[in-house]
Amino acid sequence: MNKLNLCIIFGGKSAEHEVSLQSAYNIVEAVDKEKYSLTLIAMNKEGKFYLCDSLNFLENIDNPKDIKIKNTDNQIAFVPGERGSSIYSLRDNKMIDSIDVIFPIIHGPFGEDGSLQGLLKLIDVPFVGAGVVGSAVGMDKDIMKRLLRDNDIDIADFIIYRDILEADYLSAKDKLGIPMFIKPANLGSSVGISKVTNQDEFLNGLEEAFRFDGKVIVEEFIDGREIECAVKGNLKTKVTFPGEILPTDEFYSYEAKYINETGAVLKIPAELDNNIADNIKEIAKETYKLLETRGLARIDFFVTKDRILVNEINTLPGFTKISMYPKLWKNEGVEYSDLIDELIVFAIEEFDNNDKLLSTI
Repeated sequence: MNKLNLCIIFGGKSAEHEVSLQSAYNIVEAVDKEKYSLTLIAMNKEGKFYLCDSLNFLENIDNPKDIKIKNTDNQIAFVPGERGSSIYSLRDNKMIDSIDVIFPIIHGPFGEDGSLQGLLKLIDVPFVGAGVVGSAVGMDKDIMKRLLRDNDIDIADFIIYRDILEADYLSAKDKLGIPMFIKPANLGSSVGISKVTNQDEFLNGLEEAFRFDGKVIVEEFIDGREIECAVKGNLKTKVTFPGEILPTDEFYSYEAKYINETGAVLKIPAELDNNIADNIKEIAKETYKLLETRGLARIDFFVTKDRILVNEINTLPGFTKISMYPKLWKNEGVEYSDLIDELIVFAIEEFDNNDKLLSTI
């Protein structure tokens, strides 16, 4: 059997760089080496791409805070228009092996926001996950929430600031109540998030969020259960039974997600009435379709006594050993390596469908 050449792209310029390295490591460990040969490409924090040794590409893998890309001098460039053979080694002055499919596992800006997806479309290779529009909309919490709200999907109330000088604590408090959550609009993994209860915390939270993004979202606090669903597929989708996040920290922080394994309990499956679970799954499907998502996503909810609210969608959810997305599918009987296989099938299916479209008249 001929192996598919699977290219995994990881790292990135965002604050989620280290999370991406953990995800890539777990994918490399789990992928079926009988089915795939691997090409590993790292984007460093300056945005340069490097070809890595597929057997030894990370340092400090046991320390999530200090994990990093192993030094390499083999910088590469992507060559648009060269289907399959689209990656060029600047060091060796030659094209590298033909790529059959790409798994981009760069979380956050420059990897999950449509930037990388646009590049991958230009080099004409199938890739896992949403395209340019779905990725961009899914990353920008402002645009995402407006689309959901305008299509009658329940969300928490919010305010957007593009300059810290626009922010007014009293008007925000009057609109949203106390406490409030402040987040960068275009970031994930709970980076830059603050829970605020007074004016000093409000100003400090804004300063922290503006360190990571030029647009900041302030949301009302929802006193509800944190419920998540995993979705996979293109136009035809499957959704897992929901799971629940039970933070042992004050909220589901970056530390709880990726560093402190006791920072939260992932209860899978969640203890939910079947009718409520079915409603959550239907809203997850509707959200996935509305936001033009492909391949995979994790959709996060708040569930109260009388409301089911969509918190956000994550179009390239974490694939670490403690991540919710693969654990939800494992509860459905889908093992990690089989899940990777399915996502690759969806990538090729989406590519083939788009490839049939006319480009001339």
